[in-house]
Amino acid sequence: MTFHRGDDGKLRTSSVDEILNGRRLRRLRRTDWSRRLVRETTVSVDDLIWPMFVVEGENVRVDVPSMPGVQRISIDIAARQAEEAAELGIPAIALFPYTDPDLRDETGSEALNEQNLVCRATRAMKAAAPEVGIVTDVALDPFTSHGHDGFLRGDEILNDETVDQLCRAALVQAASGSDVIAPSDMMDGRVGAIRQALDGAGFHHVQIMAYTAKYASAFYGPFRDAVGTNKTLRGDKRTYQMDPGNSDEALHEAELDIAEGADSIMVKPGMPYLDIIRRLKDAFSVPTFAYQVSGEYAMIKAAAQNGWIDGDRAMWESLMAFKRAGADGVLTYFAPFIARQMKTRG
Repeated sequence: MTFHRGDDGKLRTSSVDEILNGRRLRRLRRTDWSRRLVRETTVSVDDLIWPMFVVEGENVRVDVPSMPGVQRISIDIAARQAEEAAELGIPAIALFPYTDPDLRDETGSEALNEQNLVCRATRAMKAAAPEVGIVTDVALDPFTSHGHDGFLRGDEILNDETVDQLCRAALVQAASGSDVIAPSDMMDGRVGAIRQALDGAGFHHVQIMAYTAKYASAFYGPFRDAVGTNKTLRGDKRTYQMDPGNSDEALHEAELDIAEGADSIMVKPGMPYLDIIRRLKDAFSVPTFAYQVSGEYAMIKAAAQNGWIDGDRAMWESLMAFKRAGADGVLTYFAPFIARQMKTRG
């Protein structure tokens, strides 16, 4: 019962049903079958891209301490995990290398080596599971001695010289069988230059997934541990990665990337930038991806390990948030866990 005053000033009562006029939204939430039937947003295995870290050696697994459950793996294991991705129905894998420090230099020249770790891993994984897409990161930071994504002169990152190197690296990766070139460097003009380079070399079929709105974020720390750049990085990346306070700028970046030939665009990190995902999807209606980055993953895992949250529910809820915001797919370290749960549930 609820109380209100009538026109005469006297206190009167009304039933909840009178107030609602029979409109009770909880009826649809009462049972599991009903909740599933009216659910607006769902997550499927088709939404997943599985990021993997590869390392030299054979039968090598190295735990990444800041990312519980994630390992650097050697190429032979990566090939087996590509087969597992195919069995689970995961559409694509994103590859990131842990490059031997002795092979890193000021210009990231190892990125141009046709026998580098990424290229050999790509060939092995495509041979093992040709139906799984391979997404390769085109940036120089895993290969540079200073940990930056481009050529460095003093404290300045050189844009155009970096773009030229990125084009060469993209061609090497495409020749190795990469299905999707994903430039994550945030240099101006790199999408158009890479598209021209790929087309000029006959790689018309190779996609470009642009890291369109990649923010200068505090959430990348565990990833940098995984690829070995935390110890090498000089300074920060704020002169080329986006300012976290900017939203309109993301639309400008997307407009440029699409005009230059990007087949899909990405927002990174994911959860702190759900508003950016929504704005880009609404504005451009192109395939839009979110990267649930290492820091997001690590927070959920750490809280779950301490018993502070239900890790499985948080994992699912976080992915649902990306889909609800408009993402067509998510790069997430939870990909194999999600896919296995889906397969178990049938």
